[in-house]
Amino acid sequence: MNNRDTHSPLTEATTTTRSAPAKSTMPRMRIVPKKPMSPQIAVVPPTPTPTTLATAAAVMPVTYGIVEHDADVRVLIDHANRNLGVIGYTEHGLRHVTLVAKIARNVLRLLGFDEHSQELAAVAGVLHDIGNVVNRHGHPSSGAVMAMPILQRLGMPMNDIAIIAGAIGSHGDDGATYAEPVHAICAALIIADKSDVHRSRVRNPDPGTFDAHDRVNYAVESSFLRVDAELKTITLELTVDSEMSSVLDYFEIFLPRMLQSRRAAEFLGCRFHIEINDHVVL
Repeated sequence: MNNRDTHSPLTEATTTTRSAPAKSTMPRMRIVPKKPMSPQIAVVPPTPTPTTLATAAAVMPVTYGIVEHDADVRVLIDHANRNLGVIGYTEHGLRHVTLVAKIARNVLRLLGFDEHSQELAAVAGVLHDIGNVVNRHGHPSSGAVMAMPILQRLGMPMNDIAIIAGAIGSHGDDGATYAEPVHAICAALIIADKSDVHRSRVRNPDPGTFDAHDRVNYAVESSFLRVDAELKTITLELTVDSEMSSVLDYFEIFLPRMLQSRRAAEFLGCRFHIEINDHVVL
């Protein structure tokens, strides 16, 4: 699957007194530049290597494979998907979460992050939507809290659990606020989650009754997130049936998600682009 927001430099106001005529002792205001928080930018290896079961097990005791096959996790994923189906949302089941996990892992792998970070991103991906068991609204926060005892039971170190909980809790998409990355694992999760747009997610079998989200998702015939470590770009490449949905329709529905993806890509030191039918639109 294949996305620039410029902020003025952060400043910090401080007061200082300096020599002045006797009749004036008013403090002067001095503006001191404050260095912005630096994102985690990876050193790109010459040839990224694939993650295997052996290498994953070597860097952390609880791997993606263990979490994804856990019986309780599977039950939560299934019920979360059912709940969203009842209220008319697109598919959020095993297909979605495993795809998000793989994409999140690959984003960090291609950008040169270590295998431990890659594995944490994959685990966050498979667990990121379990909060929908409780309610769609606030599902990132509830999902983060639900994930912690599961990972503790499986034997994951608390330091890793804290990172995964932060990623799940910050991937948010409730419409009230934009998701904000808090670390590289979270940024990869946001990009992976928001890039999963495809007709296979549409549950409604009757195109005549599609709502806006169904129509836009169904119009996407293929999607691919392309990570170019050399150019520092992350591009969402889509093939869209323009008779089913226009490019304008896509942005009307998914603009908040694309802005989230752009912020996440910038956190990783990359630019985010969208290509629709071979045309760069963002």
